[in-house]
Amino acid sequence: MSESKLTVNGTREKVKDAWSPSSWTTKPIKQDVAYADRSAVDAALSKLRILPPLVTPLEIVKLRNSLREVALGNAFLLQGGDCAELFEYCEESVIESKIKLLLQMSLVLIWGANKPVVRIARMAGQFAKPRSSLTEIVDGKEIPSFRGDNINGFRPEDRTPDPARLVSAYFHSASTLNCIRASLASGIADLHRPLDWGLGHVKDDSIKARYQHIVESITESLRFMRTVGADSTASGLETVDLYTSHEGLLLEYEEALTRHLRHPTNAFDSKTTVISGEQKGWYNTSAHFLWIGDRTRQIEGAHVEYFRGLENPIGIKVGPTMEGDELVRLLDVVNPDKEVGKVTLITRYGEKKVESLLGNHIEAVKSSGHTVVWQCDPMHGNTFSTPAGIKTRHFSSILAEVASALKIHKQHGSFLGGVHLELTGDAVTECVGGSEGLTPEDLNLNYTTYCDPRLNEKQALELAFLVAGHYRTG
Repeated sequence: MSESKLTVNGTREKVKDAWSPSSWTTKPIKQDVAYADRSAVDAALSKLRILPPLVTPLEIVKLRNSLREVALGNAFLLQGGDCAELFEYCEESVIESKIKLLLQMSLVLIWGANKPVVRIARMAGQFAKPRSSLTEIVDGKEIPSFRGDNINGFRPEDRTPDPARLVSAYFHSASTLNCIRASLASGIADLHRPLDWGLGHVKDDSIKARYQHIVESITESLRFMRTVGADSTASGLETVDLYTSHEGLLLEYEEALTRHLRHPTNAFDSKTTVISGEQKGWYNTSAHFLWIGDRTRQIEGAHVEYFRGLENPIGIKVGPTMEGDELVRLLDVVNPDKEVGKVTLITRYGEKKVESLLGNHIEAVKSSGHTVVWQCDPMHGNTFSTPAGIKTRHFSSILAEVASALKIHKQHGSFLGGVHLELTGDAVTECVGGSEGLTPEDLNLNYTTYCDPRLNEKQALELAFLVAGHYRTG
């Protein structure tokens, strides 16, 4: 029996080819986890199936509507957070520092692009990471690779996959979400409050002056709105929408949190048709937005099979090995009704490859009739190791890929809808370059990532300044 599926224009479509939350189990799978005790896995999954949803259909559909606006060029998408969350990051100051950073970045981007900004955090569930090798050599001994806190621990003695971590991941996600919601409700994003725009790290006087001009423009705009009373009834100045996301890697976990729920009543704006709240669909309630990684995007694979039945908006990582016709076939599978903005294509080529690859992908998608959100991930294609063997990224390469993406989209009559960044609100030293002038020798000062290097708060905000500048200058 086929299920009906909610489309953004309020119509009902039948999901093609019988789908269920477990139909992925009939497909070949990449990045699977081999547990020693299957009964312990079953017990963990049984527990997850009865726990409450972490997010609601109303929130998910609201994000879908917002991403539709991004796909149509009416808004910009900012997505960022840790490469891989650790359970220990579930702490108030750590969570709030990321919220504040994303807020500041979004204000800069609003100023630059002159568009609303949709904010999605890589938080409250971004624990698992795909690995190129399932094992590594540590102190001369081959042990399982660290695959994220929801699978195993970083210490060598904790590398055996533990199914109890699946339940722990749920509760850490729930606590993080609770902190996010409480912080937003308590006014952490209230623009009546002064923001810390400290620019003391910027060494170049001309660059500092340019950034200071942007800060003054934003501050003056907020001051003007307060003075004329334009903010007296504008709740948008007191809080923001902040959605959660992660890579949908562990399908057993995702299936356990996939629920058959009523579509929200009055979910659509005046431009769309409101449907009955009695109808249901399959929502992944572990996050508002999930994406398929570059290593798990096989058209006949388990991850694509799982994702194609979800009501959630989804992302697909698009790397250098993706062919144009393959990309179109993938879109046809996960979005057969060609719903505008349902799919976000997250391009991750590297600064040296973006010029030769992005244009062909844009043209392939344009000719297919799909209208997607184009998002640039300038992080993953620009990773390298220093002579000392430390994994890092250069700020200039990250910026160069974003700048190239902006230019190429314009050349092809398209537009870049957003950026996807690995960042932290802490003063880490993991990426080199930027106005701080971090060098490879500085990496050991505060290199704390267990996975890939992240932009620190100063580098992330600087990137927002530079992207905003690109929009302002055309």
